[in-house]
Amino acid sequence: MPFRTLDDLDPSTPAGGKRVLLRADLNVPVRDGRITDRTRIERLCPTIRELAEKGARVIVCSHFDRPKGKRVPEMSLKPMVEALSTALGRPVAWADDCVGPEAEAAAAALKDGEVLLLENTRYHAGEEKNDPALAAGLAKLADAFVNDAFSAAHRAHASTEGVARLLPAYAGRLMEAELKALDAALGNPARPVVAIVGGAKVSTKLDLLGNLTGKVDVLVIGGAMANTFLAAQGHAMGRSLQEAEMHDTARQILDQAAAKGCEILLPLDLVVAGEFAPNAATRTVAADRVPDGMMALDVGPETVDAVEARLRRASTLVWNGPFGAFETPPFDNATVTVAQAVASLTASSGLKSIAGGGDTVSALKHAGVADRLTYVSAAGGAFLEWLEGKTLPGVAALETA
Repeated sequence: MPFRTLDDLDPSTPAGGKRVLLRADLNVPVRDGRITDRTRIERLCPTIRELAEKGARVIVCSHFDRPKGKRVPEMSLKPMVEALSTALGRPVAWADDCVGPEAEAAAAALKDGEVLLLENTRYHAGEEKNDPALAAGLAKLADAFVNDAFSAAHRAHASTEGVARLLPAYAGRLMEAELKALDAALGNPARPVVAIVGGAKVSTKLDLLGNLTGKVDVLVIGGAMANTFLAAQGHAMGRSLQEAEMHDTARQILDQAAAKGCEILLPLDLVVAGEFAPNAATRTVAADRVPDGMMALDVGPETVDAVEARLRRASTLVWNGPFGAFETPPFDNATVTVAQAVASLTASSGLKSIAGGGDTVSALKHAGVADRLTYVSAAGGAFLEWLEGKTLPGVAALETA
């Protein structure tokens, strides 16, 4: 691939291990001072361990939340020291800043194989402005830069893009895995390719839908955004959530897909209810016959069968967004059923299944299959922007040509 990885990084110098600045994403969910999901920490560990075991002196930097250039105690990365140390099984040192005398002294004190965590990069206003002075301050700490934060790669910040222009730059193992998975999904995929796109609004996924119609063979549209497409075709949608102002755009997307030879699969039937509430009374109706006073909250079994039929013929699946309001049973049925079918096909027929986006990851965990797909990205916005065909600054800065 057109970027350097850890395979290209010699961790040694004549004087000992290289000082390696590692951009991580430790922006993990915290409630009442406790980390509620350690997935990002655990996914970071292989890169840190590999570097440390080869003798590098690893300096970890990350943002956390949005302090907007100020020192907000509740947004300090210091609580991550213990969590990262536990996950790595080795001590982690701490510096109360990410640049300047304290950070420089802490970095200089490292011995081969040791790990240091720096304070929140967003405590400096220059981080989100990609300030050259802040980037230079970060570069001063190290001999090489490794970016393992694909989830922050869509931002041209000092710690993601700026510093990568000042030091020899490499992709960490997590970044490498993300880029390989996305290349398999849309760059050089095995065909046929099916994409599942769900979510509430067409307006938030225009770029995604437009890019996918030229990349995939079948585009399955679910979630409330499917209501907008159905309404644009003149179907009665009752009280279903939909965007009336997007009807013309929806029709244009359908025309664009037809011109590019991309099949769009819209719901054939819908699960409707008079209220959006747990275990509400439901009916299954044809997609063009939502009764007045009712709202569509999931797709029905005929639609699920049609999706599974496409998946059985597919070689690659890209999935972003659930089919229904999966957080509230029984409107999770279609998402769970399709997710389990995807997991089964991944194991039995070699389907390359790549999924990502916050709601998608939550839905796959809800279905109990998040660890049974080929790759599940926790990157959120960066994953979505890649699917939209946009250049990610943090990735572009790693490219070798």
